[in-house]
Amino acid sequence: MLGLMQDQPLLISSLIEFAERHHGDGEIVSRRVEGDIHRYTWADVARRARQVANALEGEDLLFSDRVATLAWNGYRHLELYYGVSGSGRVLHTINPRLHPDQIAWIANHAEDQILCFDLNFLPLVQAVHARCPTVKRWIALCDADKLPADSGIPGLLSYEAWMGDRSTDYAWPRFDENSASSMCYTSGTTGNPKAALYSHRSTLLHAYAAALPDVMGISARDSVLPVVPMFHVNAWGIPYSAALTGCKLVFPGPALDGKSVYELIEAEGVTFAAGVPTVWQMLLTHMKPGGLRFSTLKRTVIGGSACPPAMIHAFQQDYGVDVLHAWGMTEMSPLGTLCTLKNKHLTMPADAQDAIRQKQGRAIFGVDMKIIDGNGAELPWDGKASGDLLVKGPWIVKEYFKGEGGDPLVPDAQGHGWFPTGDVATIDADGFLQITDRSKDVIKSGGEWISSIDIENIAVAHPAVLMAACIGVAHPKWDERPVVAVVKRPGAEVTREELLKFYEGKTAKWQIPDDVLFVEAIPLGATGKILKTRLREQFKDYRLPGL
Repeated sequence: MLGLMQDQPLLISSLIEFAERHHGDGEIVSRRVEGDIHRYTWADVARRARQVANALEGEDLLFSDRVATLAWNGYRHLELYYGVSGSGRVLHTINPRLHPDQIAWIANHAEDQILCFDLNFLPLVQAVHARCPTVKRWIALCDADKLPADSGIPGLLSYEAWMGDRSTDYAWPRFDENSASSMCYTSGTTGNPKAALYSHRSTLLHAYAAALPDVMGISARDSVLPVVPMFHVNAWGIPYSAALTGCKLVFPGPALDGKSVYELIEAEGVTFAAGVPTVWQMLLTHMKPGGLRFSTLKRTVIGGSACPPAMIHAFQQDYGVDVLHAWGMTEMSPLGTLCTLKNKHLTMPADAQDAIRQKQGRAIFGVDMKIIDGNGAELPWDGKASGDLLVKGPWIVKEYFKGEGGDPLVPDAQGHGWFPTGDVATIDADGFLQITDRSKDVIKSGGEWISSIDIENIAVAHPAVLMAACIGVAHPKWDERPVVAVVKRPGAEVTREELLKFYEGKTAKWQIPDDVLFVEAIPLGATGKILKTRLREQFKDYRLPGL
């Protein structure tokens, strides 16, 4: 016997319809690329998202066709979030910090039909547009009078000219909630990037879970500042949870320096903010010399990479801001755990509470996790046993777009599939996760992944290099930075400066190693694989130049 409830599919369009109907006058504030502040409401977002949908109909895009963005956090990007996905197309957010070669490959692999970009990414678009044959329309996110006359991009349109004269009447289509809604590419240790393809159902369930009191706790009483980029796993789902709750939404645009972020927090009465440790370090560095304080900020979610204990302490003890440590992955939409205390922890001494807050937190409803040993046996939750971390849930990928990488899931005894995160972790008796290592040899710098394999491949392309291995070393601001250990070819010579210059133009500037370590040999295993654990041990006391 089935239940007798109405059949209403979980669609992203329902979020913006709800926000318009019940929180229509809620504010959306954006610092634009032009530098000024733009203000409007959830009702305006809904109206203009319908215009976007009509503009897409005018381009004759098919259901599930991809529309890409290269854009900062702002109101036009938000309109695309709803207009593209709501109309049945797939929003593809591209990380503009990638090298042009990577961006061109990703756009081609996704078969993007339209690409919308902020004007300060025009040089990037100029570098890739001729190599993206599937893109039939390039759109600059600006007013018509701001469109450059000599862009060199055939048929370039301004966003306002493209959608501004379209009808505001549009009936959001109803379709299967498991249909694709958006996609985000993630880099691994080998091969090309792979795409996580989210569904409407997974996105709405994630939005519900993220807003729960033990997670982000977002409500209509909040003024929310997502510093985490909208091109990075949908800004951790905040644009969707914001519509679900009707909160005030504040976008920083490209101004992510400490001074700009602080001024926006104070000017807009921000109560909740989310971002990676790098941005918060810049914020605290700006505030301390001038004795600045927060007048409204109460809590912040910090993720992307491990939050230093000193940063947690500074926010909580010096500024009265609760830090919510979080962990997740692109493949997880991305939230997996968030660190909030349980009732029984509230009477603990402050240092005991701090020790808990430094962990990555508890699984949120919708996510299950376990740690296993090398034989696949589940390990106990005792806070001591360390193993490979596996996860499953309705917003976690079962496979990558176009089947890249094959079937990633690990079956258990019942045949259920678990996604291997590549992290090594412990879980304590209360379910608090602590990441202790990464099994993947990728480096996380400022919340962004850097592939060690890519760094090595460029190094060995130099005629003087015989072998190379890239590892991450600690950095006080960026968490980790890459260094490359190099064995020179017999009789060949190359300097540190020459090799670092060799990287220029071959990868993004922020992915270039910070140093070159010349060694006699690189440790290898029995099968010829580089033993990076031994290499890290060899350079455990190494310090980057200038630190």
